[in-house]
Amino acid sequence: MSTGPRNTAWLIADIGGTNARFAIVPEPGGAPEQQQVLPCVDFPDLAAAASHYLEGVAGPRPRHAAMAIATSITSDQIRMTNNSWVFSIEQTRRQLDLKRLDLINDFTAQALAIPHLSPEALRPLGSGEAAPDTPLAVVGPGTGLGVSGLIPAGGDWIPLKAAGGHVSFSPVNAREIALLEVMLRAFEHVSAERLISGMGLENIYRGLCEVDGVETGALSAAAIVGQARAGQSALCLEAVRMLTGMLGTVTGNVVLTLGARGGFYICGGVVLRLGELFDETHFRERFEAHGRFRDYLSAVPGYLVLEAQSGLLGMARGYTAQFRSDKWAG
Repeated sequence: MSTGPRNTAWLIADIGGTNARFAIVPEPGGAPEQQQVLPCVDFPDLAAAASHYLEGVAGPRPRHAAMAIATSITSDQIRMTNNSWVFSIEQTRRQLDLKRLDLINDFTAQALAIPHLSPEALRPLGSGEAAPDTPLAVVGPGTGLGVSGLIPAGGDWIPLKAAGGHVSFSPVNAREIALLEVMLRAFEHVSAERLISGMGLENIYRGLCEVDGVETGALSAAAIVGQARAGQSALCLEAVRMLTGMLGTVTGNVVLTLGARGGFYICGGVVLRLGELFDETHFRERFEAHGRFRDYLSAVPGYLVLEAQSGLLGMARGYTAQFRSDKWAG
């Protein structure tokens, strides 16, 4: 006797510090559909945001879900790094009436997207030629700083589960040393993320004001970018350029650590929002400025990812593809 059509749909999500992006994948490995972006601040936790999204979804309600989330996942209890959400994975699964709920790091999802990006979704950052069968590096400033990579494995890729944005910040010149001294008075540990991110741009600007003895009110990242773009503040422009340079240095560090001679990919919303203020030449100079390994890095190609929903793409095309078997339907 027929039991009706099988329900193969998956709920997927990409949860950052600011926004929660949701979509439906009708078949594992398919394209994300019915995409919606919700502000995290509007909901008390993941279950509430996902329930709100599912209320407006057409078609059968998914019984399986896979979500990328901007924090480390080491137990059932999840505490977001850059927003107030605290929740249990198992309790969330039950609240959403799911058979399965998988959580992975958000930059693991970004890495999973890389093989599925079209050439039009990539803008070259400098020159270089990819070395075959070598890792790829994935770095990106958003609300925080994400780091991941892809390791070649017999014709496939293994994505890294990393928290590289929380490595210690390393200044490279006197101005950055002075900034670090200011940050050390504010934070017990000054990670790369404290400066290379949306909130990091605000920290850089505030720190430079203190270094220069300038009394000014705090500015949001959007205001800093706006004043820099309009030519209204030399200090705002310096803050933007400093972030760009720091990102270049950190990206070079990640490439050296992974041996990522296959290339690096810059994701995340901050660089895209900078637009013409993103100084590709300055970024590339800082990327290559690693002393005796300058020639090593100068040969590595780089790309800016233009796809705004690359996290959802990675979850849809990459993560759910491993569940194509009928046993995951229904």
